[in-house]
Amino acid sequence: MLLVLVYITPEHRELVSRSFELIYAPNDGLGADRSNGAAQIVEHGQRIRVVLTNGVNGLTREEIDSMPNLEIICTLGVGFENVAVDHATRRGIRVANAANTNDDCVADHAMAILLSAIRRVPTLNRLVREGVWRDDIPRPPQVSGRRLGILGLGAIGRKIARRAAGFDLQIAYTNRRRRDDVDYRFFDDVRALAAWSDFLVVAAPGGKETYHLVNAEVLRELGPQGVVVNIARGSVVDTGAVAAALRDGTLFAAALDVYEGEPTPPAPLLELDNALLTPHVGGISPEAIQASVQRFIDNATRHFAGLPLLSPVN
Repeated sequence: MLLVLVYITPEHRELVSRSFELIYAPNDGLGADRSNGAAQIVEHGQRIRVVLTNGVNGLTREEIDSMPNLEIICTLGVGFENVAVDHATRRGIRVANAANTNDDCVADHAMAILLSAIRRVPTLNRLVREGVWRDDIPRPPQVSGRRLGILGLGAIGRKIARRAAGFDLQIAYTNRRRRDDVDYRFFDDVRALAAWSDFLVVAAPGGKETYHLVNAEVLRELGPQGVVVNIARGSVVDTGAVAAALRDGTLFAAALDVYEGEPTPPAPLLELDNALLTPHVGGISPEAIQASVQRFIDNATRHFAGLPLLSPVN
């Protein structure tokens, strides 16, 4: 039996049901209403052998322990920060994600909101509709030839860098460790990277290690012409610090697809024209979702066939 704790389309529910007996009980998030999943775990916990969740919803150790026959936990997308992976490992439960199924989509979105924030596309669109012509509008900055810093040069970060190279951007990064397979400039910490950068793209995983890694000090280093972009996890960026920096001119703009406290909108940013906000859709396209659901099916069926997983976490 499979318990699905995240939204998937009716078409994907039908697809998944071809391989598994399905219980569909999407939750709102780790800190929000989890009553759907909780009720199903109470009723069917003894029979559940597979769980499909995502990084935001996760799966707690208490929920894991309420399913004594659970064998594998899978996540849609690459994130698994709120899954109790260590506890699952101790229980002998396999954990897999959908790595590399939505990298192109996220990288596309990162560049889209970066360019929109720098060139002030939403503001320009609004002003034209209000009858304001270009001579009465501050000139938006140029993108090409400037410096892009990437926080987290994993698969998505590398694809963002490839796209940025097409705009003749100089590229540097910080990471847990220096990569041997790229020749971009490496910085040991995010503050040094921000001081070098004109634009900073956050592509690091969520979790305790990266909580508020982009804080007021980092934003000050980025500077009054700087732009911060987050397509990773809301917890990596301090929302209050971003709002303060945008208000006082410490930062030129922010482009955020993810927020602390999702799905609640980031209230401190809602009235700021230099905050460009999208609703965590960076990794969502018909193509990416199809690939992610198919990766789940492949991982789970390979598990029960005794085969190696395509994208194991533990």
